[in-house]
Amino acid sequence: MAISFANNIFTLQAKNSTYQMKISEHGHLLHLYYGSKIADKDVSYLIPRVIRSHESNPDEAGEDRVYSLCAYPQEFSSNDAGDYRIPSIELVNTDGSYSFVGKYKSHKIYSGKYSLSTLPTLYANEGEDVETLEIILEDAVTHVSVKLLYAVFAEKDIITRAAVLLNGSDGEIRLQRFMSASLDFMTSDFDMIEFFGHHYYERQTDRHPLTHGINEIGSFRGSSGHFHNPFAIICDKKTDEDIGNAYGFCLMYSGNFVFDAEMDGYSQTRVAMGIHPKQFEFHIAKGDCFEAPEVVMCHSAKGLSKLSHSFHDIFRENACKSRFVHSKRPVLINSWEPFRFTFDSEKLIKTAEISKKLGADMFVLDDGWFGERNDEKAGLGDWVANEEKLPGGIPALAERIHAMGMSFGLWFEPEMVNENSDLYRAHPDWCLRVPNRAPSRSRHQLCLDLSRPDVCDYLINAVNSVLEAGSVDYVKWDYNRYVCDVYSAYYPHDRQGEIYHRYMLGLYRILDGIIKTHPDILFEGCSGGGGRYDGAMLTYFPQIWCSDNTDAPSRLVIQYGTSFAYPICTMGAHVSACPNKKTKRNVPFKTRAVTAMHGTFGYELDPAKMTEKEMADCAEYTEFYRKHQELIFGGDYYRLSSPYDESIFTAWEFVSKDKTEALVCAVTQDISILDKNCYVHVRGLEPDALYKIEQTGQTLSGAALQNIGILLPHTQPQYTAFVFELKRLNT
Repeated sequence: MAISFANNIFTLQAKNSTYQMKISEHGHLLHLYYGSKIADKDVSYLIPRVIRSHESNPDEAGEDRVYSLCAYPQEFSSNDAGDYRIPSIELVNTDGSYSFVGKYKSHKIYSGKYSLSTLPTLYANEGEDVETLEIILEDAVTHVSVKLLYAVFAEKDIITRAAVLLNGSDGEIRLQRFMSASLDFMTSDFDMIEFFGHHYYERQTDRHPLTHGINEIGSFRGSSGHFHNPFAIICDKKTDEDIGNAYGFCLMYSGNFVFDAEMDGYSQTRVAMGIHPKQFEFHIAKGDCFEAPEVVMCHSAKGLSKLSHSFHDIFRENACKSRFVHSKRPVLINSWEPFRFTFDSEKLIKTAEISKKLGADMFVLDDGWFGERNDEKAGLGDWVANEEKLPGGIPALAERIHAMGMSFGLWFEPEMVNENSDLYRAHPDWCLRVPNRAPSRSRHQLCLDLSRPDVCDYLINAVNSVLEAGSVDYVKWDYNRYVCDVYSAYYPHDRQGEIYHRYMLGLYRILDGIIKTHPDILFEGCSGGGGRYDGAMLTYFPQIWCSDNTDAPSRLVIQYGTSFAYPICTMGAHVSACPNKKTKRNVPFKTRAVTAMHGTFGYELDPAKMTEKEMADCAEYTEFYRKHQELIFGGDYYRLSSPYDESIFTAWEFVSKDKTEALVCAVTQDISILDKNCYVHVRGLEPDALYKIEQTGQTLSGAALQNIGILLPHTQPQYTAFVFELKRLNT
């Protein structure tokens, strides 16, 4: 069994890791251990039995001054009860007090994976060995209780956590902070790895030592956002790709979030993750409940690569139920670069015909096809085709594209509205907007109030009407501004602290009503590029546009950071024209193609402006990508070097699960030292097996490829790309 309970000890056993808790003599649930797999039945000796001077002691401890909640490691910390570290919960009780002291009441263990009724979670596949633990902690005075949920995906070394608050009091309570997961480490000699950025530079990697006090990342933009990703790692200071302990935490939520790692005065570490408490206050009536999002946790004792492999496997196999997750994806080309808003059906058809010669499978019509949408100032919200541009609407255009043997895709941005639109003129109260204040605009857009059921109903019906009439094969779902002016005309003034979260509940309801009712459409998420790239979105979208920055050297950095948590098969990556519009950088076509093969592969360019040589290159690399797509999407991914290092090259690798083949890619960076011998050290192969390198004809053992490596040719220009195909020989 993955989960056991004996002598007041809960033990969760994954393939290579153990998680242990204990009910203390006074009923508090203590966190004992999370790390490499152990057989010990009780490791509570880890808790120091020392008096912490001037700390509080609960009344039930009597004369025992050792027992202090401010020093003991807790699984879900109390509030206003002598623990001064970051709390798991803050609430206002019916009597106006802020106290919550949750003590063990009951538990149950069962086969299968828990689910949440309002929020997306991972799921267990049929026949997969997954177990769930539910623990109820109750405050004996208020009768408010918290249900802690744990699921163990034993073979994948993944443990998930969530929490549900149950209001058993005699009236309404106001919840102001509620963490999905919290756990305490008795040590603090950790580094923290976070993934920060902004539009065009998402998921940059920052590693730094934990310091005393609260080390915090988060988003307060209404979405998980470009600036911080809801994924973080704490690890030993010497941990690298192959050795050392690492702990990953990924929140399955697409809105405001917080991740705290607090090092206290005793050099202990508390980690907490959940919905950001700023401007959050949820009213919970007597008998009602509130669900906190799921956190996906993983421990690796074999460095960061093993941690990434576990996250990749769980998101690839247990997040999205779309049939496209495990099927080959189309190579697409998008209309935005050639036309922006100015096009008609004939221009689109001509471009699609040229695109097919590049090897593209799908033509995607981007912005500008609906309403009075001739620029970004009008039309958003009016999801009816502009038949002056598109005679016969979307069905007629889709039919012509299909007749060419290509699939057809369409762009939407359902969550936004222009004030110059029929929708806004009919329903100005459907926007988030503070009374008596002028709104803050971004890209001439306002945010629709997705906390309103009538807005959700409208969007579900409007988008579904287009999809069901138009033979659409693919949807790019965009979201191009952050939320602010957060006030809903639908709710009373004292419930405005609920709107950020209710917006997300409305969004998930809309995605359920559109995506899950169209299983034959491939949906791709987008948010000004990669601004909403999180685990919850991956339950709906098998792929997410990684960044609006398609400059290959920039993408090497963005895709490097993204790879720590998210599988390669989820990264939208395309070849674009040069010089790049953002960076003005010129990069060889092969390098752009090899970088785009670090994801779903496609094109963001005007094919009519391409030379015959460039078109031939497109066709060549498209076929090369198709040849290796199964390996790229389903294999184990290795970061062979970091784009942040002062290195001559950035390199990465895909290795099949059975280790019979590998694809090694490298791009040169620093040409000032290219006379130096450069070797790419391959990883993940069988040491004693022989592998043939297709590009060089060499046959080398897995051990030689790892310890000696592949020699890169000397004196190559900056941003030269190399690709090596490795095949294991039958011996």
